[in-house]
Amino acid sequence: MVAVSSRKSSATWRRALGVVLVYGGTAGLLVAVLQLTEYRFLVVQRSMEVWVALVAALAAAVGIWLGRSLRREPRVVVREVPVEGPFVRDEERVRKLGLTPRELEILELLAAGLSNREIGERLFVSENTVKTHCRRLFDKLGAGRRTQAVRIGREGRLIP
Repeated sequence: MVAVSSRKSSATWRRALGVVLVYGGTAGLLVAVLQLTEYRFLVVQRSMEVWVALVAALAAAVGIWLGRSLRREPRVVVREVPVEGPFVRDEERVRKLGLTPRELEILELLAAGLSNREIGERLFVSENTVKTHCRRLFDKLGAGRRTQAVRIGREGRLIP
């Protein structure tokens, strides 16, 4: 996540505006000086080339300055995230609840979001058998629905 301070951003834009105004004022002053000192021979003989060169130089200078001043350095945000080790099932809790290996397998597949039909196909059992295992699992966990059983299973370290 990259955070850019709005104060710094607005200060940069104010500084850029100040420079643009200074360059504009300088260009206006240059025009006034040319008229006051009556450099007519330069203006009359090479008028288009002089004005194009002045405008191009001014635009190039402003562009270079803005490019350098508005460049943003990339910021790297490092955040430490606690990582648990590999999943270890709470075998004591499994034994207390009296869960069978098949019921634990059903619970893991419920957590994966599979339907009864998909669980049956995966385990090569009928859909009614899956419903029976789910009913017994819900009774042992004290859950009323699939989502509740999955939450209880994860909180009790029965499934990852």
